[in-house]
Amino acid sequence: MADEPPDRSDQEDGEKLGGEMATDSTEMSSILGDAYRGELDRETTWRSRLDQTTTWGVTVVAAILTWAFSSGDNPHYIILIGMLAVGLFLLIEARRYRDYDIYRSRVRLFQQNLLADALDPSAGVEHEDWRSKLSQDYRTPTLKVSTWEATANRLRRIYLPLLAVLLVAWLFRITAFAPNERPLSTAAIAVVPGTLVVAVIGLAYVAAVVLVLWPRERDAKGEFEEGDPKKWK
Repeated sequence: MADEPPDRSDQEDGEKLGGEMATDSTEMSSILGDAYRGELDRETTWRSRLDQTTTWGVTVVAAILTWAFSSGDNPHYIILIGMLAVGLFLLIEARRYRDYDIYRSRVRLFQQNLLADALDPSAGVEHEDWRSKLSQDYRTPTLKVSTWEATANRLRRIYLPLLAVLLVAWLFRITAFAPNERPLSTAAIAVVPGTLVVAVIGLAYVAAVVLVLWPRERDAKGEFEEGDPKKWK
């Protein structure tokens, strides 16, 4: 059965209602205020989801390091498993960060153009067409941050330090805990030679550092920037 065409009268009523709201400053102020609170709540919710992933990552690292160094008989590769776990948390958090940025970008549009202009009208708005941008984003919501940028952001802020701690711990584990053996021999895992293990880990860390340092134009909204602290004194 073919879909029935939309009722033209309902569409006209919707357009008329939207037009009346747009020309009524009091009504529009109320709508924008409710919209801002709604977007701020969504941003806070996704921010908490990011924090949950970070908390799990830190907890797993602490637990693995505690067990790895509790006895000399414990295998060193448990730390490598910790690296894989942190990498998994990184991918999960990067995906969540892309969703978080959707709502953060909307909140920033409100703050930069509505709230900032209300507090200081002489400075003007940041984006002349901010209402059009926001309208378009409500009509067709899109992810604004690439997976690479999101991954690099979370690496730089959280996960690269965690991975660095694991790397130092692993190097200490295969050297100081086995002083009578060659580090490359200690690094072996079953039939996998230590040279290959070290090479794979080294390439992974080099790739992580390159990803963080690779120059790119930032698309994420809401990042803090360096300012002049004297302005607040």
